[in-house]
Amino acid sequence: MASLGDHDEIIKSVSDAPPTHYMVKIESFSLLTKHAIERYETESFEAGGYKWKLVLYPNGNKSKNIKDHVSVYLALADSSSLGPAGWEVSAVFRLYLLDQNQDSYLILQGKERRFHTIKREWGFDKFIPTATFFNASNGYLMEDTCMFGADVFVSKERRSGRGECLSMIKDATSSKHIWKIENFSKLDKESYDSNAFFAGDRKWKIRLYPSGTKHGTGTHLSIYLILADPETVSDGTKIFTEFTIRVYDQLQGRHIAGKVTKWFGRSTLENGWVKYVSMVYFTQPSSGLLIKDVCLVEADVCVHGITSAL
Repeated sequence: MASLGDHDEIIKSVSDAPPTHYMVKIESFSLLTKHAIERYETESFEAGGYKWKLVLYPNGNKSKNIKDHVSVYLALADSSSLGPAGWEVSAVFRLYLLDQNQDSYLILQGKERRFHTIKREWGFDKFIPTATFFNASNGYLMEDTCMFGADVFVSKERRSGRGECLSMIKDATSSKHIWKIENFSKLDKESYDSNAFFAGDRKWKIRLYPSGTKHGTGTHLSIYLILADPETVSDGTKIFTEFTIRVYDQLQGRHIAGKVTKWFGRSTLENGWVKYVSMVYFTQPSSGLLIKDVCLVEADVCVHGITSAL
């Protein structure tokens, strides 16, 4: 049984009509768990003069100790639109899940909710049991693909909706690029970029700050992975990327490395480390990281998923 978490009445229904305001199609849903994506937020959409997001927890909202269920919520995306502190907006919302067998939608609706700067998210802790969701005979997850949606009613205003598709990539392969940096001691610019290379059909570069940047300035080497072709990334596109950056130990092969998974997009073109390695250690001859004024930096990049507008 779906649960709001506070035992309020829930109206459950089935309809042939799709959601008006927003839909999100998720392909290769099982890979969300494989890549430890515990929470997924959609791009924002507008309804009733405000911006909202759908928030999904594929394996339940762990912060509320939810297990064996998919948790789904509606969140106010931009509380700045509420104006001065203390303002709020009340809304009734419906959350949808497509039954692909019947071409109809399971709909859950609760009572009217107040959204404000302190409480920006409402929804269903136990939207649907995972056993029901994963059972293909129910039609909710077919060929590892599902579709959720939302309608939001603020006063009487309604607007045409948008949508997005999250595509997780099966058997994603990584691409490596090695950057040889010579005459390191003579580098006098704030930052340097490697040649561009491709991974996951996207163009990337390594960016090096030889004297550090931000709170690493003067003490550490700063290194980032850069999305090198932002002009090809449309609004609403996000790229889920796992990457490792190594600096080679040219003496003993004890390379240092940092590994993370991050989302890249138009608003987040770079991710990396402000304090990748201290300048003291980097310049020690015994570290093997800088030999004959040369260092070798490698990026190992794998794109696991892409969100794009429908």
